[in-house]
Amino acid sequence: MNAQIEPAETVQQSRQIEQLVEGRATSDGAGVKLTRLLGQDLQRRLDPFLMLDAFASESADDYIAGFPNHPHRGFETLTYLLAGRMRHRDNAGHEGLLETGGMQWMTAGRGIVHSEMPEQKDGLLAGFQLWINLPAADKMVPAWYRDVQSPDIPQFGRAGARVRVLAGASHGVTGPIQRPKTEPLVLDLELPAGTRFEQPLPAGHNAFFYVYGGEVEVAGRIADRGRMAVLSTNPRADGVALHALADSRVLLVAGAPLGEAIVQHGPFVMNSREQIEQAVYDYQHGRFGFNNSD
Repeated sequence: MNAQIEPAETVQQSRQIEQLVEGRATSDGAGVKLTRLLGQDLQRRLDPFLMLDAFASESADDYIAGFPNHPHRGFETLTYLLAGRMRHRDNAGHEGLLETGGMQWMTAGRGIVHSEMPEQKDGLLAGFQLWINLPAADKMVPAWYRDVQSPDIPQFGRAGARVRVLAGASHGVTGPIQRPKTEPLVLDLELPAGTRFEQPLPAGHNAFFYVYGGEVEVAGRIADRGRMAVLSTNPRADGVALHALADSRVLLVAGAPLGEAIVQHGPFVMNSREQIEQAVYDYQHGRFGFNNSD
């Protein structure tokens, strides 16, 4: 969906790259091979973001077993599929098919049990999953999700760049997902060589980007393919300016930190050990579900 855009928003002083992160090869679910770029070691620094996984393979052996039924509580997930097909099912009887270029936003809230299974036997499966924390006051809200297929994700062009707005707003274009407390901004950027893209960012927001194709430069430092760049929080910087040194693809993410305790135990993210123990108990006793008010 092409969107009407307002006059360009410019950046007077770009944030700098504070740290370059090389992802760690791992597996999850029933053996799906992926790269973990953001994990528990960066959760405080990149609050409210808890995890970022990237996956891309043309070998069915790397992904075909998928993610069978598993629980979540206390946070939200954004799944963005660059290629392939994946079906979501949950313990309330809902299901949806995520296709190339589409996304799903899921609020696990008080608890959900779901599966994410590839619907293909061969070919490329590629995408990302981002975990976003929920404020303490919202961790026990009812579970909820929304599928947004590729044609319904707004996109616009800017000085040669193509920008898809998954969450938040960019240059007057509003994405399908808005969250007033964490204020996530998630952009998928296609930057031809020589393109410069500027994105204003609130001074207090944490931000990072992942280069999944090509090579980009920010304030004199280069991030190449496969690297995640943590951006500085200099209060004098009003955004980030990315210069593509080659044809590049970039996932840009920013959000408002919650500043709350983070206690994670696998698929549960709460504020205290006691809440984690309650989550484990509730899951073991079948208390996860869309309409369960226990």
